[in-house]
Amino acid sequence: MTHSSVYLESGVLTFNGTFIVETVGFLLMLLFLARVPLPFLGIPKPVFPWIIDIAEARQRQITAKLQEAEQARAEAEARLKEADSKLVEARKTADAVIEGANRSGEQLRADLRQKADLEYQRIVDSASRDIEVERERALQGARDQVAGLVVAATEKVIGETLDEPKHRRLIDRAIEEVARGDDRRGRSGS
Repeated sequence: MTHSSVYLESGVLTFNGTFIVETVGFLLMLLFLARVPLPFLGIPKPVFPWIIDIAEARQRQITAKLQEAEQARAEAEARLKEADSKLVEARKTADAVIEGANRSGEQLRADLRQKADLEYQRIVDSASRDIEVERERALQGARDQVAGLVVAATEKVIGETLDEPKHRRLIDRAIEEVARGDDRRGRSGS
C-alpha cells in the first residue's frame, strides 16, 4: 500500500465515479433550470429567473407594505398628537367653563346676598313705619284719653261745661304739660 492509497481508503472524501456523475448531473440540472422554461408546469420562464422574479415581487410587496405601515404609523402618531392637543384644549375649555361657573356662582351668591339685604332693609323700614304709625295711634289715643280726663276733671272743678275752643286750648295745654312732665321725669331718671 502506498501512502496515497491509505488516504483514499480511510478518508472522508473518496473520489469514486458516483461522486463525479452526481456532481455533473447537479451542474446540468442547474444549467437546465437556469435556461429552460417549463410552460407545461405553469412556469413561463426558466425556473431560476422565475423564482427570482417571484422573490423580488414578494420583496417589493413587503417593502410597499412596510412603507404603508410606516405611513400609517406616522399618520397614527399625527392623529395621536392632534388628539393630545385637542385633549389639552378640551381641558383648558373645561377649566374655563368651571372657572366661569364659579364666577357665575359667586356673582349669583353676591346678587342673592344683595337682594336679601335689600329685602331685610325693606322689612326693617316697613316695620319702622308700622311702629311709628302705631306709636302715633297710641299717642293720639293717649291724647284723647287725657283730653277726656281733663274735660271731666275741669267740669267737676269748674262746675260748668266748656265750649269747643276753650276745650281744645285746655286739652292742648294739658298735653304739653304732660309731655314736659315726661321729659323732666326722663331727664331726672337718667
